[in-house]
Formats: sequence, C-alpha cells, structure tokens
Amino acid sequence: MNAHDADRNGPRPPYGPAAWPPPEPSTRITAATGPGPVPANNARRSRRILAAAVVAAALVAVAGYVASDRSSTPPSPGSATAPSAPATDANGTGTPSGDPGVTSTSTTALSVGVVDINTNLAYQGGAAAGTGMLLTSTGEVLTNNHVVDGATSITVTVVSTGKSYSAAVVGTDPTADVAVVKLKNASGLQTARIGDSSTLNVGDAVIAVGNAGGVGGAPTVGSGAVTNLDQQITASDPNGSNAEQLTGLIEINAPLQPGESGGPLYNASGRVVGMNTAGAAARRRAASTANYAIPINTAIAVVKQIDSGHATGTITIGTPGFLGVEIDGSSTAQGAPGATISAIVSGTPAEQVGLQPGDLITGIDNTTIDTSATLGQVLRAHHGGDTVSLTWTDASGQSHTASATLIAGPAN
Repeated sequence: MNAHDADRNGPRPPYGPAAWPPPEPSTRITAATGPGPVPANNARRSRRILAAAVVAAALVAVAGYVASDRSSTPPSPGSATAPSAPATDANGTGTPSGDPGVTSTSTTALSVGVVDINTNLAYQGGAAAGTGMLLTSTGEVLTNNHVVDGATSITVTVVSTGKSYSAAVVGTDPTADVAVVKLKNASGLQTARIGDSSTLNVGDAVIAVGNAGGVGGAPTVGSGAVTNLDQQITASDPNGSNAEQLTGLIEINAPLQPGESGGPLYNASGRVVGMNTAGAAARRRAASTANYAIPINTAIAVVKQIDSGHATGTITIGTPGFLGVEIDGSSTAQGAPGATISAIVSGTPAEQVGLQPGDLITGIDNTTIDTSATLGQVLRAHHGGDTVSLTWTDASGQSHTASATLIAGPAN
C-alpha cells in the first residue's frame, strides 16, 4: 500500500495521468549504495519512497498515514539540544519579524517556517499527512513530492500560529522527490531559515523536525549527526520489485518517523540544510538502518525551476490532466504496442468517451502511444480543461477516435 492506496483490502486505486504504474505495497525497503547516477529508466517515478499515505507501520517512509491510523498514539519527541539562531536568513531576506530565535531548551524557534500538510486522496478514499517549509511570506511551501502525490485537495497548517490554509500545487518533480505548494490568501508569514548544504561535513550535528504521526501540534524534534554525504538509496518492495533511486542525499542518524517527510533538517547554526526524506523500515529487508535528507541546495534548485513555470521531462507545473483510467503496465493488449486499460474511473473523461477495460490506447493527438510511460508523459504535459484527440483499439480489434476534455487530476 502506498500514497494511492487507502484500503489494503479495497479496490485498486485509479490513476491520474493514465500511465501511473500499478500500486505498490506499503512496506518499502531502502538500501544505501553510495554515490552514483540515476538510471535512465528512473526519469519518471510516480510512486515515491516514503509513501505519503500508509496503513502499515513498516515504512521506508517518513511521510504520513491514512485516516485509519489517526487513532494511534503519536511518537514521543526525541531529546535534542536545539542549535543557536542565525542573525539573518541565508536567502538574504533577513530574520523574519518577531522571530523568537533558537534556544537550547525550546522547540518554538525550530517551528518557525514549518508547516503541517494534510492531503485528501479522493480517488483512493484516503487521507495523508506530512511536513513542509515556508519559503516566502506569502505562503510558498517546499515539501517532498511523495507528501502530495495523489492529493486532490491540500490543507496546510502553519505550526507557529496554528492557522490553516487551503493550498494548491505549484509544481512537482517526482524524480527529485520535490514539490512546491502555495497557500491561498496568505501573507506576513515567517519563513524557514534556509542555509547552505554545501558546508556540511560528516560528523556535523543536525536536528530533524517534523509532523511525526501526522497528529499536528508541536513538532517532533530528533537530534543526531551527519554520517555520510552524497549518498544514493534504492527503495523497493520487499520482493525487490519497483525499485526507485534518489542520489546525492545526506545520511543522518537523527531519528525520522512517519509524517516527518518534507520537514527541515537543521545544522548547528539553526539553518535548514536538508529536507527529511527517507527512513529505514520497521519491517524492512535491507541492510541500511540510516535515515536520509535531500540537501537543501538541491531542493531549492528544483524550486527555482518550478517557479520559472516551465515544464520539463521531470517537472510538472500545477497538476496534470486527468483521463481517468488505470493502466496495466505489465502487458499490452492484442500483442500490439500501446497502453492497456485495466479499469475506468466513474464520472471521468474516460467513461464519457466510452473507454472500457481491455481497450488499448494507441494515440493522443499526433503522438503515438506505444507504452504506458509514453501515455503518462503526454498527459502530464496537459492540464484540466485541455481537449485531446484520443485513439484506441477495443478488445475486438476495432479502432476508435474521440475527443476527450481532461479534468484536473490529483497531484503528480
């Protein structure tokens, strides 16, 4: 089970971009493999490690939980000595007005710029939670892509004030596990103190902060140290399938818990040097017991690309267009290239144009669809309201063409 599975025994979830891969179980494993390139076939990974919604406690994830987990007892905050406060923000904007500073005994300052993120996964009948960091006073938030993956609505609560806002996705990059969301009608917010991750060294003290258990309130604080740099991790199902990779990560021994994905990793000067991203699974089958964070310099570079408003092969601006089909990525129908439909989501464009399970999508507009990956790539370039010409072959071998107006899909 993962961010798109709300019920272990329920139906398989529908997919937004019609070529999202099939569901993965919630138990994900990590293995540290050291620095190395990301294989070319990892250019698109809809199912993130640290799935944002999980039922089982065995995670490779620090993202969150589904609604059925809300009754569980939240984890206790780890003991930590908070770092001292910097005089100004690393981004040059200066320490926010009213900043209480960081003391050795209070978590108040560690909460500055930290937000709790709660998402509704309407197509999966579930909910999820994670953490984020405010980058602007008007409510731009940095978080992990897997925290918002599959979200149909997002609510963000500013930890320091307790005020909640609805939010919209600005853009996502699943390959970097980075997403940007924007609070609606927000102003005057205190921002996170962004530092410089290039200054980190092995042995440096760090503090991980986040929304452990997704219960909100005062953040969980855990102290530790940097144990390695420039690390690559592979996350996979217990049987080794659906492997995914992230590179260039900070390895830490500070504890990370479900719900802390997207939260800040502070250095000894109180600056954010990383974004909490991956943790060891409780019932994993991997040698690694370490936790990982994305260097903040890497994350901010992706933020800038997203803010430019230009979609790329890995970056989706806003949310993608939604056709409303579940694609069987394991086989093709009729022995021909294309994307085979395994299920149709009720009330979506797919149903309206008459698509059926077993149909083979072979083209969108002037693009030939030869695989489910191609279909996903094409749909991610569209948004709700876009009309596309859809070509498919039914189970009897008859070809069809129809216009479909896409609706706004869940977050990428």
